[in-house]
Amino acid sequence: MTKTAIYPGSFDPFTLGHLDIVNRAKTIFDKIYIAIGENGSKKNLFTAKERKLQIEEIFKDDPAITVMIFNDLLVDFARQVNVFTVIRGLRAVSDFEYEFLMASTNRAMEPEIESVFFMTSDRYSFLSSSIVKEVASKNGTYLSHFVTPNVEKALREKFRPM
Repeated sequence: MTKTAIYPGSFDPFTLGHLDIVNRAKTIFDKIYIAIGENGSKKNLFTAKERKLQIEEIFKDDPAITVMIFNDLLVDFARQVNVFTVIRGLRAVSDFEYEFLMASTNRAMEPEIESVFFMTSDRYSFLSSSIVKEVASKNGTYLSHFVTPNVEKALREKFRPM
C-alpha cells in the first residue's frame, strides 16, 4: 500500500526549510503532493504557476513528488486527489497554535483528514518565505543559505534594479 500525503502551502518562495520538511517526510511517505495554494487575498511575489515551475525544477528527478496548484479549501483538494494526510512544519509555539486551529477546522469539515507535524530542523527554525523576500529585496548575498539555486535566480530577477 502506498503511503501518500499532501504538503500544502503558499511556498512564495519555496525555501530550504520547505525542502527539509519534504525530504524528511519522504522517509515516511512514498508519494507527496506539494500543493500550492492560491489565495486571492494574499499578495504573492511569484504567481502560482511560477512557484509550481520552480518547485518542479527542484524535484525534477524525484517521481515521488507531484506539484499541483489548488484554489479551493484544502479539504476539497484532499477529496480531489483522494489523500487525507496533511504534512505541516512547525517552527515555534505560534506555528503550533495556528496549525492546531487549522487541523481542527479541516477535521471538522472532513473527518478522515489527519495532520502530521514535523518540527523544523534547528538550522531552519528562523527561516520563513517573508524573511527570504526581505533579504532578496535588499540584494542580500546570503540567499543561497535559504533557497535552492533556481529560486535564488528567480528572486534576483524579481528584485533586479530597473
